[in-house]
Amino acid sequence: MKRKGLLLSFITLLLIGILSACGAGGGNEASGKEKSGKNKVVIGYFPNIDHVPAMIAKEKGYYEEALGDQVEIEYKTFPDGGAFMTALKTGEIDAGLVGPAPVMNNYSNGADVKIIAGASSGGTVVVASKKSGIESLDDIHNKTFITPGVGCTHDVQFETYLQDYDIASSRIGGTLKHTTGNPAQYQAFFESGKVDLAAVPEPWASLLIKDGAKVIVDTKDIAYGTTLPNTVLVTSNKFIKENKDLVQNIVKAHKKAVDFINKNKEEARDIAIQSIKEITNQELDPEIIDSAWERVRYTTEVDEKVLQDFSNSSYDLKFLKEKPDLKGLVDTSFLN
Repeated sequence: MKRKGLLLSFITLLLIGILSACGAGGGNEASGKEKSGKNKVVIGYFPNIDHVPAMIAKEKGYYEEALGDQVEIEYKTFPDGGAFMTALKTGEIDAGLVGPAPVMNNYSNGADVKIIAGASSGGTVVVASKKSGIESLDDIHNKTFITPGVGCTHDVQFETYLQDYDIASSRIGGTLKHTTGNPAQYQAFFESGKVDLAAVPEPWASLLIKDGAKVIVDTKDIAYGTTLPNTVLVTSNKFIKENKDLVQNIVKAHKKAVDFINKNKEEARDIAIQSIKEITNQELDPEIIDSAWERVRYTTEVDEKVLQDFSNSSYDLKFLKEKPDLKGLVDTSFLN
């Protein structure tokens, strides 16, 4: 098990063109046993509202409790799914939470990745800036929209939704321009007039709305709505084969965190606020989190059919070169 990383400050986050769908952790260098004689397991996640299960597990010590005294747990946060998947493929992290789009895209291209549980669903919202003059989809032609990454979960959801209205991005012959960036920057982009629309995850959507952005497509209406796993728990097949008991306990801790969220909303909210502040140096208003919470559902369930349909949409939108077959991507046996 390898460890390697870099703590990203809030200033760094603002310079990275992401969230995403979709933040940064402590440093890791060597693999295997530590000088203490302990094995190290590195868990990755993002400083987003849909990644709260990882924040709860960290705060409550659920991974430490489940994996035992001989395993040291390290946490590393990421600005986007691409960075997360690179870390997983290179062994910098062992498991963690990430959006389904980068997972499916990487899997379709032969990457060793396995979804072992769901974490959250819903939470994607499309909002327009006050300066854009956009009141509905009729007004978005020739405008510029932003997402955390090209082909990220929120990008695919929005562009799939637009197909029913015969609207497409300029990438595939339409008039709607697309750019990418960190959701923490979106308000600044709106104010500068650089972008008009954002397909953005919570809590950033609620922040933009509070600052005057208009909801154009809400979570319940966008493609795949609340049925699509917005965040999943993943690891590699190699890690499963070499550490089956560890993986079982990782899922056990994850399930405990999800259960805690659903039974202790206010405490979970407060933990999320503090965790995001520590990572991004930005303290979110409890009212913002409460608003965001209404659009997100925390669950360990994984709907494989929805994942396949979503991946087919990625292909139809030309994010993937070949039609995907996700057979073998999901292993829910550790949830039993």
